[in-house]
Amino acid sequence: MPGVTRTDRSFPSINLPSFSGGSPVEVTLITQLGIGAGDQLVRDAGIRQAAHPRFVDALDEPSARLGGMHVEHQDPSSLYSFAVGPHGHPFHRHAGTRMFTAVSGSGGAQLRFSTASDAQLDHDPAAFVQALRFVEIPPDCLFTVRFGSGTWHQFVSQRAPHAALFALSCHANDQHGPLSDAQRARVADNSADLPSLTDTLPPALQSLLNQTDPQRVPCVSLSLHAPSRSWAGRLCAYSRDHVGRLRAALHRLRPIRSYVSRLPNAYPVHQQRAAPDDSLLQAALPEGSHHQDYGSLLLPAHAVPGHSARELLETVLEGFILNPPANVGRLMAARNVLVAPLRLRTSPLGCPVSSLLSEDRSQLFAGRFPVLAQRVDREDRSAEVLLGADDRHLRFRSCVRVERLDDGQARISLGTRVRTHNAFGRLYMAAIDRTHRRYISPTMLRMAVAHAVAPELSPSLPLQFAAG
Repeated sequence: MPGVTRTDRSFPSINLPSFSGGSPVEVTLITQLGIGAGDQLVRDAGIRQAAHPRFVDALDEPSARLGGMHVEHQDPSSLYSFAVGPHGHPFHRHAGTRMFTAVSGSGGAQLRFSTASDAQLDHDPAAFVQALRFVEIPPDCLFTVRFGSGTWHQFVSQRAPHAALFALSCHANDQHGPLSDAQRARVADNSADLPSLTDTLPPALQSLLNQTDPQRVPCVSLSLHAPSRSWAGRLCAYSRDHVGRLRAALHRLRPIRSYVSRLPNAYPVHQQRAAPDDSLLQAALPEGSHHQDYGSLLLPAHAVPGHSARELLETVLEGFILNPPANVGRLMAARNVLVAPLRLRTSPLGCPVSSLLSEDRSQLFAGRFPVLAQRVDREDRSAEVLLGADDRHLRFRSCVRVERLDDGQARISLGTRVRTHNAFGRLYMAAIDRTHRRYISPTMLRMAVAHAVAPELSPSLPLQFAAG
């Protein structure tokens, strides 16, 4: 039977009044992506979501809590992602209001809502079906949804085997609404997730729903380029159905990777021939050395975090571990493979600071970094640690030093001394001397200082790092 089509120049949308007099259900179509892009996006985002530390797979709605509440800053909002597969998920509701942005799969999605209240359902369970409304979303579309507390809803795909959608949901206030005692406790300790905030449809209402013919439920279709039931709309849906399957299949051939990168700071490293006379490095290797280098970076006063040299040195040492330059890591990986048959030390960190990963806990700086020696002056304006290890072909010692200057600037230095044991050690140092002096040490120092200045920007292991 013919339907009615309304033409609009803006975003096509529908506002469904609440059956119980509460907040309406609002659905707005924003744009349509490339042919088959929905399936590719839903699959890609779903794989990344599954790797998230707060991932939960329950109620046929895999989800992840991307951001929790910040109650200490009077911010009760939270951010979640969730996906709905080809078979949809069960009817359910939440105590709070919901606002989310989603992308439909390449088969399109059908959104189902019932806004009957508990009082109406207690009086007559048929009110659930009377309040039932469907909204159809075309394939590969970006759209938004907003509905009030207690709205029963279910999302399904219009065409199997396409997933229904992937969404980002913003909870304005997880503390709002008629929460159960268990739900309120989870929210209070900031450990809530989507399943814990969900109430599923009671069996009696589910039985009533199973007897309902979906074809008789009032339904509205939103579309952008042609009416959904027109020949152009059907052709568009047909092509997206088949291309979406193909794109999803081809996308499986590409591995899913994620990257967190930061730009290197612009502070230059100034090289000196040797460490200052008062450095811990000068007393190391008293029998003499065959290689030494010393580089310093001057941090302007406005960029220096805090006023303690000891605390600044602690964050710099942390930076060597948490913010290493990727190219140095690759060089170390190649070096480890080459020297493994010779039973030499191996480490994922560049040699100047590789002993920070030592299992020797006999002497620790700041209670966590293994060192050979340490020194902090009485005014906490200068702090220095001595690192190093002994190997079959050489011994090396490194110092990391922080000095607070009178004008508020900070000088941060990394120096190394090496004494070789044999011909192989001398050959080894001759091969790496130039690279170590001009690239490895300066780059490691810059990246460690970058972490000290802004630790929140440092990538977290085990992601792959961009070179600094």
